[in-house]
Amino acid sequence: MQLYNPIILKFALGIICLIIQINVMGKGNLAPSSAMDQVQNYVLGGIIGGVIYNDSITVLQFVLVLIIWTLLVLILKFAKDHNRYVKLIIDGRPITLIQDGKIDVNECLKSGISANELMFKLRANGIYEVQNVKRAILEQNGQLTLIEFGDENIKYPIIVDGQSNKDVLELISQDESWLEEQVHAQGFEKISEVYLGEYLSGKLNLYGYQQ
Repeated sequence: MQLYNPIILKFALGIICLIIQINVMGKGNLAPSSAMDQVQNYVLGGIIGGVIYNDSITVLQFVLVLIIWTLLVLILKFAKDHNRYVKLIIDGRPITLIQDGKIDVNECLKSGISANELMFKLRANGIYEVQNVKRAILEQNGQLTLIEFGDENIKYPIIVDGQSNKDVLELISQDESWLEEQVHAQGFEKISEVYLGEYLSGKLNLYGYQQ
């Protein structure tokens, strides 16, 4: 039994670290919505799985590795949530595959989306003709967000985590100056104070960090 004590201890520490990361950094690990969430799962799983049965790595070394990895993830998450350029580098950005009923073939090929896969995603959303699509956006998690012609409700946030969404601004033919005016009109000093902003039927609904 004494032989298995280090393995049991490492396994328990690994589970505790996983629980802490999930509760401190949100539930993204449970349903990954970005590349960072996926990488975090892979690396943490590799650390725990590769170290548990390695006798040459002590429990103390294992703890230090877990602490270092957790700190790195926290730093990257903080930087991603507070800087649009860091977020762009880590998570990438939504890609427009269809604009005004026309497919951007180059963007589809860059993203590794075949014609068959694109049509499958459209059919899964109840659309059978490309010409009916006003805009199709490939999200960071591989999902396809669709806006049809005649759809007055643009189901896409214009502000996320205190950062404006330039794709939506372009879609409604507005710029960041207009958005700042709208934000000020609703009592916020700057866009960074807004947790989420939705543009629905020509109306902007804002939800601030402090309600």
